[in-house]
Amino acid sequence: MKEQLLDLAKNRRSIYALGRNLTQTPDELADLITKTIKWVPTSFNNQTTRAVILFGENHEQLWDIVAKRLKSEVPSEEAYQKTLQKINAFKAAFGTVLYYTDMSVVHQFENDFALYADNFYDWSEQGQGNAQFAVWTALAENGIGANLQHYNPLIDDEVKAAFNIPDDWKLRAQMDFGSIEAPAGDKEFMADSDRFKILK
Repeated sequence: MKEQLLDLAKNRRSIYALGRNLTQTPDELADLITKTIKWVPTSFNNQTTRAVILFGENHEQLWDIVAKRLKSEVPSEEAYQKTLQKINAFKAAFGTVLYYTDMSVVHQFENDFALYADNFYDWSEQGQGNAQFAVWTALAENGIGANLQHYNPLIDDEVKAAFNIPDDWKLRAQMDFGSIEAPAGDKEFMADSDRFKILK
């Protein structure tokens, strides 16, 4: 059996020690990310996933927004300082992909295909998973580390205002990426017998 895809998947890990020591340009990275998202499957080929790719000051501004917004959420200054260390690690990366779902398309398909209306949002989430995994793996294939964060919906309004995001776009995740400054640890797996059922 060919296992090239499996090998690529094994190479995709959550990397938290990220830097800016990349040889690729922002244009090259944006091209890779956009092409990858274009080729992932979505239900009814409705292409509900949107992405905003941030570099430079825009990337830093995002994580400043996160840091400022979380200050009111943590219980103490000590806890906030720990949170701030984590946010600053994301800010130290080269860039960030903001993943969105275009809810206007979801609603359009709910109306156009009423029999399946209850499923289209769930299916858009599957499209998100496809896009995020594919981009993450494509970055890893090029020696670029990444991790996936979910500060939505706390940051939604501030991010929308900062980056002129359309009203119908719903923020689903934030993926910061950059040079790998320290590798991921060992990955642990639950028992296959608890996870898979194979019937012959």
